[in-house]
Amino acid sequence: MERVRILEDDLSGEAIRELVAFHLSGMHANSPACKVHALPVEKLRQPGVTFYSAWVGNALAGMGAIRELDPTHGELKSMRVASDWLGKKIGEAMLLRLLSVARQRGYARVSLETGQGPAFEPALGLYRKHGFVNCEAFAEYVLDDFSQCLTLPL
Repeated sequence: MERVRILEDDLSGEAIRELVAFHLSGMHANSPACKVHALPVEKLRQPGVTFYSAWVGNALAGMGAIRELDPTHGELKSMRVASDWLGKKIGEAMLLRLLSVARQRGYARVSLETGQGPAFEPALGLYRKHGFVNCEAFAEYVLDDFSQCLTLPL
């Protein structure tokens, strides 16, 4: 496989907009309606959110974003691998890039909110492999029988 290139992205390309739509549709299919915290394109463009796309050659392979909650705390958002690239370490490459960005920014920790159930297990396995542990709710999130929060001290 060619090398994965991860680039800061302005979300203007058709392929990335389609991947964001695919991500939102997957979150709606696998989450209670009131528990979908995935961001649409316009919210991924907000100040404080930096969005990245992952490419292999000319193919869009994945995406991810980091949102600054405060000067010491970042949140991972919109982590998604395109269907054709599942199981090819694209998600791990994106996670490592986002963690590198967080360290460069001087964050003390990075957190995320995700769901529970089979659709979320691959992502949870990746986060746990890299040291994320369950934590109390942060930002606007509420823990319940579906939502869980994870954090990684940096």
